Amino acid sequence: MNRRDFLKGAISVAAVASLGPLVAACSEEDEAAPSDFESTAEPTLSAYDGTHEGSVAHLLPTVGSNRILIKASFIAPQAEAPELSVDGQRVIGRMTDSQGLFWAFDAKDLEAGRRYTLELRRGGRHLIDPWELSTFPAPDARPERLRLLMYACAGGNDIFGLYVPTAARQRLFRRALTFEPDAVIANGDQVYWDLRAGLAAIVTGRSDLAEEHAGVFDRTAPVLGTANEEVLKRAVGPQIAGLYGTMFRSLPVFFLRDDHDYFEDDQVTDELISFPPDDFMRRLARASQRLYYPEFLPDNNRPSNLPGASASDRPTGVSEAFGTLRYGQLLEALLYDCKGFMTLEGQDGTLIPPQVEAWIRSRMSDTSLDHVMNLPSNPPGWSAGKFAEWYPDILAEGGGLTTAVPKPGWQEGWLAQHDRILSAAAAMNRLPLFMSGDIHSVAEGRILRSGTHDFRDNPVISVLTGPLGTGIGWPSIARGTIATPPDHLEVEEVVPVLEENGFHIVDFEPDKVTIQHFRWNGRKDPEEAIDTLMPFHVSVYPTRA
Repeated sequence: MNRRDFLKGAISVAAVASLGPLVAACSEEDEAAPSDFESTAEPTLSAYDGTHEGSVAHLLPTVGSNRILIKASFIAPQAEAPELSVDGQRVIGRMTDSQGLFWAFDAKDLEAGRRYTLELRRGGRHLIDPWELSTFPAPDARPERLRLLMYACAGGNDIFGLYVPTAARQRLFRRALTFEPDAVIANGDQVYWDLRAGLAAIVTGRSDLAEEHAGVFDRTAPVLGTANEEVLKRAVGPQIAGLYGTMFRSLPVFFLRDDHDYFEDDQVTDELISFPPDDFMRRLARASQRLYYPEFLPDNNRPSNLPGASASDRPTGVSEAFGTLRYGQLLEALLYDCKGFMTLEGQDGTLIPPQVEAWIRSRMSDTSLDHVMNLPSNPPGWSAGKFAEWYPDILAEGGGLTTAVPKPGWQEGWLAQHDRILSAAAAMNRLPLFMSGDIHSVAEGRILRSGTHDFRDNPVISVLTGPLGTGIGWPSIARGTIATPPDHLEVEEVVPVLEENGFHIVDFEPDKVTIQHFRWNGRKDPEEAIDTLMPFHVSVYPTRA
């Protein structure tokens, strides 16, 4: 059976983890597990007789060229550590919660570009059917093609009635998987459970419904090992474990955090500036990632000391906020969280730390790569008047956006950093491609100018990746305006902004990039239409200008 057949066989309806009462307690400091997961090369394969417990609630893997990292949860606590066999290499799971429901598996020293058979067992009993997963090509390999599935804003709990229902989101996934992607990038907003800022908090995490469903967080207590852990699992579990199940077990996933993954919307009110995240917001984001989705594996060209990297309570060398998808010399995709480490320092303010910007710019100067793609959580090219955007545009009294009125909280340094990054991208002798989420829209544009920086010789291509779960939180509703190009830019809109759900399939080949846009309107289109979705627009860009 080949990898594609295994992938198709892996598509299933996601299971929802059982979220019973806590059975153990530990302090926030004690939750830090050893960074190395026990493994041995001793073969432990046993014949699979076709039976398994069916106890896996969710499973999300990521890969590099020589490593596999998996986050998984189970319907019931595991009294002993589950084991992952990777073609005979035995990896002992590391418990990541205090109940034994959540486990991580870190398989190292693997061969590049190889398809592995994986088995997940406890003792001699299989917990799920064996499946296949491939490592990425070696950094110096010359693959001919990579296909990515990309989307944003997949979170949302069905109890609120505000989001595309989970069943429809799963249907979108199943349709996307028929195009046989090689990896998945989910760009921000994996979770919606805002706690303090604005209307989003009032109708989600601070609502009576949220309290009845999950309880109330104690901001003074650790997240794991206290009553907060049960609240977190009830809030986040349906949005990730209940959404993905084991559907993507044969696909590497790359999950990037944005504002809602810190349990807030980026807003400025008389009472609160919601970002940079405070200590509790950061701990909630870290705990969600620790339990539910994999961090970014190390990359030889990414410094190991970037903020949020190489923490003692994570697998060795991983990064939580700034990551790389490296696929031989065909593609290096740079993923960066623009909310978690932002600063409010006026002209010196940044949305990403200076050392992260230096890493990004250095990678764009590497001429050995066919493609370098930027994946910031904040999109260049459009504004919806939000506080923590690159741009100073804000909603005018008469409608539309304006820069004539100061935007509360906005920092001049953010736009200066934006211009430095886009200028470095446009200076490449290859396609300067950015793909982002956050704006809850589908769009594509060619940025011809940013302030005094002229990009006409090599326009920056920016794509808003399809918002998978957005139900009513469109910019025109939540912000009072559809997203538009900001005053600072000159943008030629290839696909004008559409407030619709969707996803993108993107093909990278040595000489070109092909971007396929898919749309579905959850407010008026029948769910059955998802099953036959085809791209409504296709853009093909040559690698070199």
